[in-house]
Amino acid sequence: MLQNSKIKQIVKLRQHHERWRFGCFIIEGYRELSLAIASGVKIINLFLCPTLIKNKELLININQEIITEVSEKDFIKMSCRENPDGFLAEAEMKEHKLAEVKLSENPLIVIVEAIEKPGNLGAILRSADASGVDVVIVSAKTDIYNPNVIRASQGAVFTKQIAIADFGEISAWLKEKKIKIFATTSKATKIYSQVNFCQPVAIVMGAEDVGLSHKWLNSADEKIKIPMQGQISSLNVSVSAAIIIFEVLRQRDSLKV
Repeated sequence: MLQNSKIKQIVKLRQHHERWRFGCFIIEGYRELSLAIASGVKIINLFLCPTLIKNKELLININQEIITEVSEKDFIKMSCRENPDGFLAEAEMKEHKLAEVKLSENPLIVIVEAIEKPGNLGAILRSADASGVDVVIVSAKTDIYNPNVIRASQGAVFTKQIAIADFGEISAWLKEKKIKIFATTSKATKIYSQVNFCQPVAIVMGAEDVGLSHKWLNSADEKIKIPMQGQISSLNVSVSAAIIIFEVLRQRDSLKV
């Protein structure tokens, strides 16, 4: 069965360069696939393993012509997960243009620069979904279609607005929208809870090992940090993002009382 050209294609799509070469990516899991379909993602091929499937409700409105049933042995070889649930799809990438982003009246934006670990990006997207962040903007080098991003986000990659752009485009866009930039850095003097988040804000997060680039630090309206009480100098970037995001909500909710 693994000689099937469709299945060979899925195996190729585990690699970054193959995803961007074909403009396609893998969606695995019932929940993630359901959210993808609801968001308008185009499904090209859907692979099912009847012996692993527990919920068939998703299949009601699926074009039967794109469905391929595979054995459990072959499905496990295709899967990127330890405990697959029998749903795996090849889908078409969407464009994520900054110009198409729609903002609320008082936007909260998260910008991530050079977040290389898929699990961290996925976790940030989950926090963004839970908190109602307007948009997550990622640097052009970040692969939001990595299967591990989709898994770690639990499908939030399909529920949130995501834009992909470089520093120059993002910086100009923020200036045009009059959005204040808060750059996170351990070298900041201001603590995150002591600044005003009740205005339109963009929180910029960098990779744990190198932090934010000088261009983001130099363009920030304010630099903020999370104070550390122990011997470790920093938190996981996804944890840091969640702490600051929910501080924004706390401040804004306090105004409603």
